[in-house]
Amino acid sequence: MTDDSVAAEGRDGAGPHPDEPHHDGLSTRLNWLRAAVLGANDGIVSTAGLVVGVAGATDSRSALLTAGLAGLMAGSLSMAAGEYVSVSTQRDSEQAALALEREELATTPQAELDELTGLLQDLGITHELAREVAEQLTARDALGAHARVELGIDPDELANPWHAAWASFVSFTVGALLPLLAIVLPPADWRLGVTVVSVLAALSACGLISARLGNAPVRPAVIRNVAGGAIAMAVTYAVGTLLGASGI
Repeated sequence: MTDDSVAAEGRDGAGPHPDEPHHDGLSTRLNWLRAAVLGANDGIVSTAGLVVGVAGATDSRSALLTAGLAGLMAGSLSMAAGEYVSVSTQRDSEQAALALEREELATTPQAELDELTGLLQDLGITHELAREVAEQLTARDALGAHARVELGIDPDELANPWHAAWASFVSFTVGALLPLLAIVLPPADWRLGVTVVSVLAALSACGLISARLGNAPVRPAVIRNVAGGAIAMAVTYAVGTLLGASGI
């Protein structure tokens, strides 16, 4: 085999493997998908606990519907507001860090180049190669290089608080609709059973999906999810039954 063919083979084998997801933004999309699953999970558990608790006190369809809708709206708006505040704070911190880095690059470029070289050396690269890489990265995009290597921030993919708020609102609402419909649509004698079975099945699916997204063991994730939902419904049903029996 000639040197040219070896080089060609090396070039052909370089880069991302076709069966591995290396495309830009994958981590961000997985995080959003995981957040959506968790938001739906919260909607299922909180609304199921609420309506099952009310069902322990009364079999009035209108009372169940009113409580369920109130819980759905309160929960989805709370999730959206909390996510907006959280992501806005994160974005403000990232923008402040980028602004400081931009100022340092403008006022002390040599010190920043030395810093980037040192950070690359910490990754196991020799000083000579680290210096060469640092110089090339600086020439191409100094702020982007420092943001990614030094700060762990991608300046092109800062989180959007409005997107986060809407994603949380929608995912919570979708999750909350399942126990709400399960408790108000069936006949009175079937409501509790249908709700419990539907909720536990949905929680199993959420546990499975979240485990797959995080490359974690499926069985413990499903068991934790189902057990948490079952306990929440059992406790709220007991409380509702006691309150209903006492006439409160």
